[in-house]
Amino acid sequence: MTHDAAGDAQLALLLELAATPKPGNVDRERDHPDLRFEQFLAGAVGARRGFDAAAAGAPVGDAFETAVAGMAARARDNTQFGALLLLVPLVAAAATGDDGEVTPAAVADVIDATTVEDAAGFYRAFEHVDVRVGAPPDDCDALDVRRGRDAIPALRSRELTLAEAVTAGAPTDGVAREWADGFERTFDAAEALRTGTAPLPERVSRTFLRLLAADPDGLVAARHGDAVAERVSDRAAALADADRSVIDAWADDLVDAGINPGTTADVVAAALFVALSRGVRE
Repeated sequence: MTHDAAGDAQLALLLELAATPKPGNVDRERDHPDLRFEQFLAGAVGARRGFDAAAAGAPVGDAFETAVAGMAARARDNTQFGALLLLVPLVAAAATGDDGEVTPAAVADVIDATTVEDAAGFYRAFEHVDVRVGAPPDDCDALDVRRGRDAIPALRSRELTLAEAVTAGAPTDGVAREWADGFERTFDAAEALRTGTAPLPERVSRTFLRLLAADPDGLVAARHGDAVAERVSDRAAALADADRSVIDAWADDLVDAGINPGTTADVVAAALFVALSRGVRE
């Protein structure tokens, strides 16, 4: 039986969304004022064509743009851009194996093989959604991703591959850091999800908290500053063994404050995909 890598990627998005609490994020018990639970469900459905393309061997940049365009059309907003940037190369890597299990070596091969045309697809994806990104250095204005396809001539002239375009943000962006570091946090979290004995939704929630405690969230830092991101991370560490009611209360507080550790949720979704490829215990 052929392993359904695309289906696992879609399921990973849904499992990440269904788990609660994941403090500050939309889940089945919490909406944000500008984003709702059902929009994330729609985004996961819309992204499926991009996952199918990646599993079928399409160029990573094209598959990513297809996933983002489908997500945006269904959700009518940006719900899972960062998660898609992690999941698409993982799906492509899983599709290269006989049993569908994704490995760090296979992901590294996918990333190393990305091209300038893959980078062009990445840039075009920014035209489908509004993504919060920082301004580039003064000497890189022509490569600002916010320019979308208008920046493609510059990236072609500099022969910038997708891997180079993404990992340029590694110092401040958690998703880019995964690309740069061989998806290290993703694979570590996947093992905890795969081998744990608690119900899977609880494992997802606890894994989210552990990741947030270990590394201040990049989206929180971008929106609220490094000091806030560090305070959120410290609080997550303090609640590592707290009762569910205490974590629930903090989750509500973060939503009320508009603090959304979305990068951490992206890594959890990627980890769920890896765990599914390795036979996660339900």
